[in-house]
Amino acid sequence: MRGLPRLIAGQRAHLCRRLKPYVDTGAARHASRRLLSISSSNNVFSHFTSSTSRPVVPSSYASSGLVNFAGQRRTMFIQTQSTPNPLSLMFYPGKPVMEVGSADFPNARTAMNSPLAKALYGIDGITRVFYGSDFVTVTKSEDASWDFLKPEIFAAIMDFYSSGNPLFLDSATAASKDTAIHEDDSEIVAMIKELLETRIRPAVQDDGGDIEYIGFDPESGVVKLKMQGACSGCPSSSVTLKSGIENMLMHYVPEVKAVEQELDLEDENGELTSQLD
Repeated sequence: MRGLPRLIAGQRAHLCRRLKPYVDTGAARHASRRLLSISSSNNVFSHFTSSTSRPVVPSSYASSGLVNFAGQRRTMFIQTQSTPNPLSLMFYPGKPVMEVGSADFPNARTAMNSPLAKALYGIDGITRVFYGSDFVTVTKSEDASWDFLKPEIFAAIMDFYSSGNPLFLDSATAASKDTAIHEDDSEIVAMIKELLETRIRPAVQDDGGDIEYIGFDPESGVVKLKMQGACSGCPSSSVTLKSGIENMLMHYVPEVKAVEQELDLEDENGELTSQLD
């Protein structure tokens, strides 16, 4: 994961990350009326609606990333950012997403509690959805194309924020387990959580994912973590886990002997398939 430069010396992938703005200025919500104007010079996406002809976007407006049309009151910017995982993309709606913690939806079943995640899973080719503090990470299947998925993802995010619906139907099951230190935590566990919270999670979150603390076995010295969002299934996640996270925890907490990743059922099936291939 490229967000861990201090953990993995000399290993940074995709040094240049560009934020590509998506501009939504439409009010209608019917997909049949949506038109997509793409400025090829600067990758500015202008999403608008029309019942008659296609409006012309002046080049000066397109280059600034802002498009205004007469009679339209709303302008919404949705920016995209690449991740070390080529199958995952971060979407910044310009509004807060998670107030506290993060939320991972590894399959459509887990997304039933969130209208936005459920809508995103309704798009053919989407395999995972993750919420960060101010972004949504979407993961696609290998045979799906971002060129076709992006307009649908933009529309789903825009529709959600214009609807006024809550992010979660049941707030009690909203955020995933965090790395907060509890009174019954041992000194070793408290140190592990402190390192994860202050040194590791911020860097991983910059890459569109997160790490969930699962547990520590004092007898074997093994720390179990779960990679979420873009980090789950990322080609460089194993390097991050061993060369970065494991080395740091072992350095500061001598009782830690190894770090292992706990996989979701989907990740286990994917790993088994790749081994068979």
